[in-house]
Amino acid sequence: MLKNDIAITPELVRDHGLKPDEYQRILDLIGREPTLTELGIFSAMWNEHCSYKSSKKWLKTLPTTGPRVLVGPGENAGVVDIGDGQAVAFKMESHNHPSYIEPYQGAATGVGGILRDVFTMGARPVAAMNALRFGSPDHPRTRHIVGGVVAGVGGYGNSFGVPTVGGEVNFHPRYNGNCLVNAFAAGLLDTDKIFLSEAKGVGMPVVYLGSKTGRDGIHGATMASAEFGENSEEKRPTVQVGDPFSEKLLLEACLELMKTGAVIAIQDMGAAGLTCSAVEMGAKGDLGLELDLDKVPCREPGMTAYEMMLSESQERMLMVLHPEKEAEAEAVFRKWGLDFAIVGYTTDTLRFVVKHQGEVMADLPIKELGDKAPEYDRPWVETPKRPIVLAADIAPPADYAAALLKLVGSPDLSSRRWVVEQYDHYIQGNTIQHPGGDAGVVRVEGTPKGLAFTCDVTPRYCEADPYQGGKQAIAEAWRNLTAVGATPLAVTDNLNFGNPERPEIMGQFVGCIRGIGEACRTLDFPVVSGNVSLYNETNGEAILPTPAIGGVGLLPDVTKTVGLGFRNDGDAVILVGETAGWLGASVFLREIEGREEGAPPPVDLEAEKKTGDFIRELIRSGRVTAVHDLSDGGLAIGLAEMAMAGAKGARLALPETSVAPHAYLFGEDQARYVITATPEEASRILVEAAMAAMPVSMLGNVGGTDLTVTDLFSISLKDLKSAHEGWFPAFMSAA
Repeated sequence: MLKNDIAITPELVRDHGLKPDEYQRILDLIGREPTLTELGIFSAMWNEHCSYKSSKKWLKTLPTTGPRVLVGPGENAGVVDIGDGQAVAFKMESHNHPSYIEPYQGAATGVGGILRDVFTMGARPVAAMNALRFGSPDHPRTRHIVGGVVAGVGGYGNSFGVPTVGGEVNFHPRYNGNCLVNAFAAGLLDTDKIFLSEAKGVGMPVVYLGSKTGRDGIHGATMASAEFGENSEEKRPTVQVGDPFSEKLLLEACLELMKTGAVIAIQDMGAAGLTCSAVEMGAKGDLGLELDLDKVPCREPGMTAYEMMLSESQERMLMVLHPEKEAEAEAVFRKWGLDFAIVGYTTDTLRFVVKHQGEVMADLPIKELGDKAPEYDRPWVETPKRPIVLAADIAPPADYAAALLKLVGSPDLSSRRWVVEQYDHYIQGNTIQHPGGDAGVVRVEGTPKGLAFTCDVTPRYCEADPYQGGKQAIAEAWRNLTAVGATPLAVTDNLNFGNPERPEIMGQFVGCIRGIGEACRTLDFPVVSGNVSLYNETNGEAILPTPAIGGVGLLPDVTKTVGLGFRNDGDAVILVGETAGWLGASVFLREIEGREEGAPPPVDLEAEKKTGDFIRELIRSGRVTAVHDLSDGGLAIGLAEMAMAGAKGARLALPETSVAPHAYLFGEDQARYVITATPEEASRILVEAAMAAMPVSMLGNVGGTDLTVTDLFSISLKDLKSAHEGWFPAFMSAA
């Protein structure tokens, strides 16, 4: 007999994030009024964060398979083969709303959650990244949020013991009321030891593992699927509290337990906690599940069934185990000082039954909770095309040196040293390239191989033209991996948008998905995992459309990787790729002209592929001394970054061209790289490029202590570095 302990009112339904028609769907499905616990379960399983009800239709259009893909979307993380019986598991996920409300714990538990997604697959985490987006620097909350988020990312990742090897930090007024914290993690595992979440077998024990359950994080997933309003501070209790040291113990215990052969299925208790993990395991295996909440280890007295089912307390796992190995499994977890409790069993009923104190608190059809959640085809309108901004309509800067110094010292292009110095890049001892280059690189221990990682998206492009912006996000990830010598393998996406019930926002989502899909297909760069975060808006103002891309690449020989810094006096500096001087939606236009307008640069995917393959071969054959892809700020910023990274200047001149100098220097044309090589090697590269119809231009040579472009500017490295390094510390120390 169900214990119906409270009347379900329309206000209560609304407070659980369910629309009236969705509640009617629940009534039709179960033929009665739900209990409060059941309402909470439906609320958790049918919100955007867990069900993807507004995005599923479009996510199905993305390419998710390939010769190296071992596990695609739908599991805790994607898995890709890297040869020699090894694989890399990786995923990216958002923790946006919690980080705005409680920056330190929101960011920390975002890192913890993504690490669990990876080691749930049986992988040992080897790298982490993050993509952070904050409001305008002059907004009163921005400094507080930046400080808390960065401390939370470092506090959890450093304590857990995983190197942070890359990421992004950007600012824009559209994130004033809704910051973005997107966390990425990757781990190594054997191809024959991948663990999945599908329960198998009837009567198998369902085991709760890890830390105790508390009242933190209740309704976290529901809160993540709603807009912010004036009362966002009241949502603080829905933010989880993390303990990286417990998570480290959980990692070691899980990996040890996996070696025993005891594990049938495993699922991280992430969003919606015990509810989501239990339902997903049962539904995937076409099994029912019965839970006895009296057996759940709790850290607070008097917790109700509702609270236990919806708690998002951290550092917890749910497993289905072989019954004959219970004692062995329990011994492993007791050794690590963690809770181990049999809290239920699999059944053949296809029902999800929850009991507490002798009462049945929920009895629901399990498949309908997961697989049969509402799926919407939201109305959408295409984003209007913006006019092309012509270089002739933009006056060149009166002082090129002053313009470049302003750009390198601007919030989006200044040094991130203040941020990255709070992260440990070298723990585990395998980091080859740390944050600040085109991609982070870690050695695959015990092999000559390396893995490269990057996070990329340009939200202002996605706002201007979602289709081109989606393509560009994939293309830039592909370029950044290529620039360190890696073959791009696959991506994980973190799709951050506003309210999908507004057709213009849904149009942004659709456009970006179409661009991402086309780029992934053309570049053989499948999507193997990801996350959708919608309703990122406050009082009706949405964030910029931000489909962040986490890219992973493979280096056969990690010693062949190159960095972006100028290395040797006399090296030739060569621009590879076509330059048209595209200034629309550029950083130059925004920072120097004060205009956020114009169509973004078009993305030619065939040119990306051809140019990237050419660059990668040069790197692997050891013929270049430095490589840097060009993106924000164009050629001028790329050259300045190479000079600062290598602590060497260069004497350069723009080639004869019909493109205006300011457009040539600051235009953000895609599919371009700057490379350096010895003069002798450069001559051969120029000939080979000409034979391959590859656009190349000789710019000059490395040397001296100034960055000089003849007839336009000459800036000392000291002045460049001072401008570049000064903004972030000054911003964070301001009263």
